[in-house]
Amino acid sequence: MSLRVIFVGEIVGKTGVFALKSTLKELRFRYRPDFIAVGADSTTGGAGLGVQHAVYLRKLGIDCLSLGECAYYKLDMTEFFPKAPWVLRPANLPYENPGRGWKVFQAVGGKIAVVSLLGQAGFQRVHAENPFRTLDHILERLEQETKNILVDFHAGTTAEKATMAAYADGRVSVVVGTHGKALTADARVSAAGTAAITDSGRTGSLLSVGGLDPETRIKEYQTALRLWGGDGSHGLEVQGLFIELGDSGKAERAESFRIPCEEKMNVGTGND
Repeated sequence: MSLRVIFVGEIVGKTGVFALKSTLKELRFRYRPDFIAVGADSTTGGAGLGVQHAVYLRKLGIDCLSLGECAYYKLDMTEFFPKAPWVLRPANLPYENPGRGWKVFQAVGGKIAVVSLLGQAGFQRVHAENPFRTLDHILERLEQETKNILVDFHAGTTAEKATMAAYADGRVSVVVGTHGKALTADARVSAAGTAAITDSGRTGSLLSVGGLDPETRIKEYQTALRLWGGDGSHGLEVQGLFIELGDSGKAERAESFRIPCEEKMNVGTGND
């Protein structure tokens, strides 16, 4: 029996949440997924994940939310981690930190483990352990649990992401790159049965800078002042990766997707 998995590219702001909500029906119809995971590191205000969004996305039917270097940006979420087993923070952050870095989920088509890892390039404020060694330790523990293993590698450079895909080749089912928020055209399945993509893109405004208001970003580069703008609101779409796994945990198919959001968003509508 195959396992059909969707990884939704990083949600950016309330416009990203709205875009996902509006296109979920189309995603489910097109791919008939057994399990849906989402990159959620930029969901609340473009940096981090708040409790309100974590609960709202869960109610929409999302099975797993995976975070990155912004895992502890929202204090309410940091305190909520023990009550939110569907939310993962990077496993290579200090062991005693709030939250969990990996989890085995029970999907309709079988068990699947999701592992969240943080890269080491470009995250000066976060002191994470070596993600490659951390993966080794986790895989030792997962040997008896399941062969279906998805790794969300939240990293700042394509080189580090490509290296992780090569390092995990044949040892996991999927390596999904996140953080770049730009969908790459290299979705593939290796001869060893590992699917990979350098970056799963973003969910939110396509006509933006990483999902955020472009005018503010332009001013930031012109002046060197640290500014913070709102979400981009034009050209909303959902991006990500669909993967089909066989009985042995090997990937049989990997396909990136882009689904435009046809529904118009009303400004100032809470979680939406």
